[in-house]
Amino acid sequence: MSNQDYNMRQLLEMGACTNCQVCADVCPAVSASLDGHLSAVYRIKGLKEVLKRRAGFLGRLFRRKPLSQEEWKGFSDTVFRCTLCGNCQEICPVGINLKDLWLSLRQDLVHSDHYPKKINMIRDNLAEDRNVFAEDNEERAEWVEDMPNPPDDGYMREKARVVYFTGCTAAYFPVAQKIPMALAEILDRSNVDFTLLGEDEWCCGFPMLGAGLMDMFEPFRDHNLEALREKGAREVLFACPSCYQMWREFYPPEFRISHATQFITRLIREERVPLRELDMTVTYHDPCDLGRGAREFDAPREVIRSIPGLSFVELPRNRENCQCCGGGGNLEMVDAGLSAQIAGQKIEEILSTGADAVITSCQQCVRTMMTYVRRNKIALEVLDITQLVHRALEK
Repeated sequence: MSNQDYNMRQLLEMGACTNCQVCADVCPAVSASLDGHLSAVYRIKGLKEVLKRRAGFLGRLFRRKPLSQEEWKGFSDTVFRCTLCGNCQEICPVGINLKDLWLSLRQDLVHSDHYPKKINMIRDNLAEDRNVFAEDNEERAEWVEDMPNPPDDGYMREKARVVYFTGCTAAYFPVAQKIPMALAEILDRSNVDFTLLGEDEWCCGFPMLGAGLMDMFEPFRDHNLEALREKGAREVLFACPSCYQMWREFYPPEFRISHATQFITRLIREERVPLRELDMTVTYHDPCDLGRGAREFDAPREVIRSIPGLSFVELPRNRENCQCCGGGGNLEMVDAGLSAQIAGQKIEEILSTGADAVITSCQQCVRTMMTYVRRNKIALEVLDITQLVHRALEK
């Protein structure tokens, strides 16, 4: 074991923590569980202790004992029971890059063999099937067959200017599959030259990032880049904020990349999307990876306000302060109960607005919030922004 998973900036930033605890005040895991051990300030304190006990000569000089298995497990549990929403980083008064620190910490724990064993399932699924759910990767584009009027080519074109990168969740989960169906029809109605990659689309790498498995990322990145080159593409389109953020931060700038909200905004400005009036009141949930992660707050709101007749009300906590839905950071795999508790908090806040529906721009947010709403029989519609635009398309 060593401290090589951290860069010098991170090692210095840890010492900047003032123990002010404002990070705990905004942490969705802490507020849902009422467990302060899940807070950023507690995690930094634990990490400092880990690094001290590893410190070779100094550790021996001060007779520091290595962490016991029980101590390692306790610390690992706090690290992986986190949605990686980044709200602690947003609020930190001394500007510590906490989300990057958590990602390095997860990688450290994997390298140190102190991590939830479900991480092995993520690793094996990706290695064997090229997607995080262990589904047949040849079936990535089978959702097209469930569309009312699927095209004969199944959107599998030899060449196209735009590639729609579907993502694992939207490709395989029935609840989320309505999102690519909606987006594909919007693109069709707007005469966009696009294609899918189908089985040639591999996981973008985001589950690896959250699981501390970035050692296996490079072949996935290289494969996806080559698949786009073969299509002659100029632009990659994502409805998944996590895929979009992964390409922004870990892929070379070879292609123009756009989230669906940005792409649809362009189409609306060009008057290529025929929209009819909708009589409903909606609120908007900023996905963590699109909002705090990519700083995209305006495009989705512009799309919503472009739909005639729609009444829009903001959540009490919105934009960079928006509270996580509970669906990030692989939390559902590690602690499904805590994920549901966080989703419950989110739904309560949404209901306080009196909106008929909550709109978001992330299939994982849709899946997490819709699962909670259905299980608890709550009268609230949960829609991705592509579904909202699809509903507003002139017939």
